[in-house]
Amino acid sequence: MAIRNPAVALQELMEGNQRYVAGRLLHPRQTPEHRRALRDHQAPLACVLGCADSRVPPEILFDQGLGDLFVVRVAGNIVEDVVLGSLEYAVLHLKTPLLMVLGHTGCGAVRTAMEVIAAGREGEGHLRHIVDAIRPAVMEARGEPGDGLERAIRAHIRRSVRELLKRGTAFSSMVQERRLKIVGACYDLESGRVEVLEEIG
Repeated sequence: MAIRNPAVALQELMEGNQRYVAGRLLHPRQTPEHRRALRDHQAPLACVLGCADSRVPPEILFDQGLGDLFVVRVAGNIVEDVVLGSLEYAVLHLKTPLLMVLGHTGCGAVRTAMEVIAAGREGEGHLRHIVDAIRPAVMEARGEPGDGLERAIRAHIRRSVRELLKRGTAFSSMVQERRLKIVGACYDLESGRVEVLEEIG
């Protein structure tokens, strides 16, 4: 689906999520003919940095088809160098107009980071890299009213958006030129609904 307007791309995703929530999925662009048509090219309407959690597959919860989404999934939807390189490939080379950071309620990576930090530890093995990436959001959310886990999840999503703007090659200028929109969103595991928390561009 070749959409180059960031606002239209976001609208397409949110309409797909509404279908998903209502149980009226279209399962678009999944035919053998469409698969063959994508053999030599791709033009995704959005790039989604999502959590690796098995309950949060962007293609399903946005009711999209083959070639529609360029998805990068990693525990805790963290921004690190290889992830950033993948996102830059989508935006700079595939001209994807929308970049979404998609976190979710009840995130196990954020919960684990909170537990490790509260215990004064660093995290076992390579898990410490995830804990370190989420630590600033955990500290930022401390002392605020409401559920501590959900506060940290939302803070982490917003921090990831800021991190993309700060570190992503040309992302900031593309946002200013209205060629790219960066969105922070949170998926609710119970309702299936995606809530936009932050929209830049």
